Amino acid sequence: MIKEWLEKIKENKLVLGLVLSIVLLASLLALNLVQKKSKPAHSDFPQVAKSAQSLKSGQASSSSDKSATIVVDVKGAVKKEGVYELPAGSRVTDAIQKAGGFADNANKNSVNLAQKLQDEAVVYVAAQGESTQEVAGSSPASDNQAGSASSSQAKVNLNSASKEELQTISGIGEKRAQDIIDYRQEHGGFKSVEELKNISGIGEKTYEKIAPEVTV
Repeated sequence: MIKEWLEKIKENKLVLGLVLSIVLLASLLALNLVQKKSKPAHSDFPQVAKSAQSLKSGQASSSSDKSATIVVDVKGAVKKEGVYELPAGSRVTDAIQKAGGFADNANKNSVNLAQKLQDEAVVYVAAQGESTQEVAGSSPASDNQAGSASSSQAKVNLNSASKEELQTISGIGEKRAQDIIDYRQEHGGFKSVEELKNISGIGEKTYEKIAPEVTV
């Protein structure tokens, strides 16, 4: 009788050990499976952060590129009038070159080629003999404008200017100013600016230089 009980206890121990082994193995497999599933989820976080950082970097680069250029409107006596995009820090001479250069009838003294341009600037090149009113009407004044010099300075009237006022004209000294006064008194005033050529000492080159600064 006792031997039979001992045999049964041994058999139960074997069964119990087998069951425990199976349970333990199943637990280990389940734990391993859970860990494998959880790893990809954690690895996604660095990728998401990296993508967000790349997006911000791209936006900053795009903004920087945009601010590195300016857009200017080139008008008047140039070969190709139009709106042009230039690098930031460009000058009037760059805008005129972009527009194909001066036209044959351009008054090159009407613009400051060294002036630095700003975004939305207007560069207006006056034609030879163009009046102040025409230039001012085509190129309204603004802080961002690189326009004609003659639009910001009043022209000297040959028929009413004093000797001192005539001497403010480029290349006109005291003697030449007196010659202009003598001529207008002798001929009843100037009928046109071109009559300056009739005065001794004012040749074609001198006339082209001072013509934009005077009127009748």
